[in-house]
Amino acid sequence: MARPKLPLTGPLARAARALIEVSVAEIAGDAGVSKLALRDFERGLGMLSSQERKALRRSLERYGAHFVADGKGGRGYGVRLKFSAAKTEQIEGWEDEGGLAARDDV
Repeated sequence: MARPKLPLTGPLARAARALIEVSVAEIAGDAGVSKLALRDFERGLGMLSSQERKALRRSLERYGAHFVADGKGGRGYGVRLKFSAAKTEQIEGWEDEGGLAARDDV
């Protein structure tokens, strides 16, 4: 099955960079774009070429951003942090740990 297209917008790139806590200078250098071009793109004041957006996305993903496509129900696309397999397993273990909130005795 083909992977759905996910647009890399300036605000989405800015959100990803904030999540991974990496500076404009570091991501711009890694992606091969200028700091000014990246700042302008994030603020909606400029555009990056499709090759620059691909390089920026690869760089953000290397640093730990995970882009989420619009799923069923139209909840919208977004970004979150990647977790290791061990961390994912730990988080999944927390699911329903305390039972339903409505039926808690606490």
